[in-house]
Amino acid sequence: MFDRMTRRRVLAGAGATLALPRIGAAHAAAPMRLTAGTRMLEVNGRAARVYSLVDDGGRPGLTLDPGDRFNVTLQNALAEPTIIHWHGQLPDWKQDGFPWPQTPPLPAGSYKAYDFVAVPGTFWMHSHQGLQEQGLMAAPLIVRDAATVAEDRQEVVLTLHDFSFRAPDELLAGLTKSGGMAGMAMGSMNSMQMTSGSMSDSSMSKMPMSGMSTTDMPPSGSVDLNDIGYDAFLANDRTLADPDIVRVEASGRIRLRVINGASSSQFWLDLGGLTGQVVAVDGHAVRPVGGRRFPLATAQRLDILLDLPAAGSFPIVAVLEGSDRQTGFILATPGASVGKVADKASKMTPPVDLSLERRLSAVTPLAARAADSRQTIVLSGAMQPYAWSLNMAAWPKVPPLMLTEGQRVEIDLINASTMAHPMHLHGHAFQVVGIGGKPVQGAVRDTVLVPPLGGQVRIAFDAGNPGRWAFHCHNLYHMMTGMMMEFRYRGIEV
Repeated sequence: MFDRMTRRRVLAGAGATLALPRIGAAHAAAPMRLTAGTRMLEVNGRAARVYSLVDDGGRPGLTLDPGDRFNVTLQNALAEPTIIHWHGQLPDWKQDGFPWPQTPPLPAGSYKAYDFVAVPGTFWMHSHQGLQEQGLMAAPLIVRDAATVAEDRQEVVLTLHDFSFRAPDELLAGLTKSGGMAGMAMGSMNSMQMTSGSMSDSSMSKMPMSGMSTTDMPPSGSVDLNDIGYDAFLANDRTLADPDIVRVEASGRIRLRVINGASSSQFWLDLGGLTGQVVAVDGHAVRPVGGRRFPLATAQRLDILLDLPAAGSFPIVAVLEGSDRQTGFILATPGASVGKVADKASKMTPPVDLSLERRLSAVTPLAARAADSRQTIVLSGAMQPYAWSLNMAAWPKVPPLMLTEGQRVEIDLINASTMAHPMHLHGHAFQVVGIGGKPVQGAVRDTVLVPPLGGQVRIAFDAGNPGRWAFHCHNLYHMMTGMMMEFRYRGIEV
């Protein structure tokens, strides 16, 4: 790492910080290149081969400047097929990166060109081919706009992953055979009380909810958490044993872009001694919400403005829900000493909830309008047998939800299972308009958490992007065992 930088210099390493855009840049002069391949990664002293998604400079992911189109050529340098989804972007459905029969995966050694108007904000990209996402086939997708450039803040990206030395198909097999905690001995699955103790790596994350001080879940019952006992949790590809250290100015002004790119893990983001202002979620601006600790569901993103108080080092950690395990990185001013940060928090965290969601309101909400179509989708499933469904049917046997272009659509998501589900809709941004049966004028986003045991969230969107669109839980293993369906526009041939 460089030991000094200003807001107009770039730090190397894991895509941690990003250069400021070319002021006044117009459309990209030539296609950008993105290569899907493999790389070696060292995790806590042990080497592993994982996937990679890098630009021409070898940096993970892509960064677009104001006015740039998403004009990208994807090269598959693997010896296997892949397909990359541009999570949260709104392209034509045949450029979305989902393996419909009309849009098959990219064969080994082939290329595909993409060209569409990019939505500005903090997004990410990941494979939708099998379980490749668990093998770290994922990377940031940052699209700057003129307003963020004008802030003149140093931009820092934090990407979170869950990691296992076991092959992803072995993890899935462990879940479907045992009903949970893939890769763990059945004899070490234990019930954990929320009120005392600390969770060891071998503890079963089944959390009794009685007595918890939250309004986002029912007052009694138990929820299941953390299907897989991961070997590590990564922040910009590193653990706290050897964290990413990002050099910042004393009293610096930061825009922290946080991406939960984990396959099945949810976190509480803890800013430590800093106070931040959440100003965007899933790439869409919200009215500022202050705090030091924020829940972050799988696939969600947060933009947080930080004003550093002075010189020093400032750890920022992400603590696994229902656990004391944590990962993170460190912001450090020039010359500041950087101390060791433990990979265990001082106490266990509760399950990720809707405490932040209830406080959010969109800067640009949907226009006031009555719904043309109201639907209910029930999320269901169980740990034993390990299978998940929508409206009591498992993909690909779930009937499609048919849409007509121009409709205002409202959907009540009701969770009848014991696990929370981060639900993601391709090709659309929706607004959260109800939580727990009560109306809200919430955030515009692309992924929303639906709490377990009867949790309810209502979303609304305008059907303005004709095509075939996946709607699924972004817990990879829930999706792979059935929790997915299609939103299809009338008139689209299949």
